[in-house]
Amino acid sequence: MKRVVVTGIGAVSSIGLSAQENLISLRSGIGGIGQSSFFVSKYAQTHALGEVKASDDELRLMLEIRDEKGLTRSDLLALKAVKEAIDDAGLDDKSLRSFDTALISASTVGGMCLTDQLYQDANNASETSEFIRSYSASAHTFCIAKHYGIKGITDTLNTACSSSANAIMVGSRLIKSGRAKRVIVGGVDSLAKYTVNGFNALGILSPTATKPFDANRIGLSLGEAAAYLILEDLEEVKEKQVYAEIKGYGNASDAYHTSSISDDADGVVLAIRQALDSAKLQPSDIHYINAHGTGTGNNDKAEVVGFSTVFGAEVPPFNSTKSYTGHTLGASGALEAIFSIFSIKYGELYPSLSFETPIEAPHGLIPITRYQKDLEISNVLSNSYGFSGSCTSLVISKA
Repeated sequence: MKRVVVTGIGAVSSIGLSAQENLISLRSGIGGIGQSSFFVSKYAQTHALGEVKASDDELRLMLEIRDEKGLTRSDLLALKAVKEAIDDAGLDDKSLRSFDTALISASTVGGMCLTDQLYQDANNASETSEFIRSYSASAHTFCIAKHYGIKGITDTLNTACSSSANAIMVGSRLIKSGRAKRVIVGGVDSLAKYTVNGFNALGILSPTATKPFDANRIGLSLGEAAAYLILEDLEEVKEKQVYAEIKGYGNASDAYHTSSISDDADGVVLAIRQALDSAKLQPSDIHYINAHGTGTGNNDKAEVVGFSTVFGAEVPPFNSTKSYTGHTLGASGALEAIFSIFSIKYGELYPSLSFETPIEAPHGLIPITRYQKDLEISNVLSNSYGFSGSCTSLVISKA
């Protein structure tokens, strides 16, 4: 059976404009949730958001694409993270243009980050704009493929908040089945009125920085990010650096509710068990869990029920790195996979920020509350759950 390894990573979020900057913020316990500078909305003044600390013009300068038309913020964030991942993996033009190279990306908002412009264009209230082809969830994927001349399998996933975790799963399966030798996987979402207004209408948008697994949590903080990984067939890697191995994955739907997961954690439990089975590991082999951890009443309670069901009284250390970045929707699975890789590579665990009071949970479960280093972390479970109960778990292991 082919083994799938990670040879490159790239990330931009509210805590850093590169993977290394994200790592520094995690180590320092510095979150990026707060007042927005670039996102224009009345809720930007009343709710804390995880905004990337760069304007569109600044992102263009970093990418050296000042004059290209029709690029949304989602496109720019995605191009920034993809470029870092490709450079990190040392992929040349020949490899990128090979039919053995695939691109599986993910987004929930896509070009709808331009909510007002979309409304104007859709209602013929303005002359045709440069963004007329940019509104779909897949627009950023076409942008990446065109920019790098990618000719292999290309696809865009939207399974809500589990989207980029599923992109990693699909990319891994392409390699294992022999359909690709290397796959660029990940996702992007930028802040948008469409999502901020929507989550506010659900009554789960927090006015302050989110407090995952805290008894006094109010709700989630939305964020924006792009995160991409280069997956390769281990047999093709040769002398390259290898960050980690995608050891297992599981995907399940509890079909419980449009915007909630089952209180009994049916989908959570099934996805975790599928991931462990495909990795050929036992629950006791997991050394750390990067939880979905949105800070909502439903998610946090159901997730710890799921942990207790699978792991019993021996639940591994867990945290929610959304307490740093906010919930980055379609980017969250890939971003948290990268954070999980940091824990494996550097033997570190990062505390959940803003945690004070434990929730009522089986076995008195509480998240990691302090930075820890010099640990042996061989297998990590990273969880991502989407609307309508789309639950995905990844097992990421030391290579």
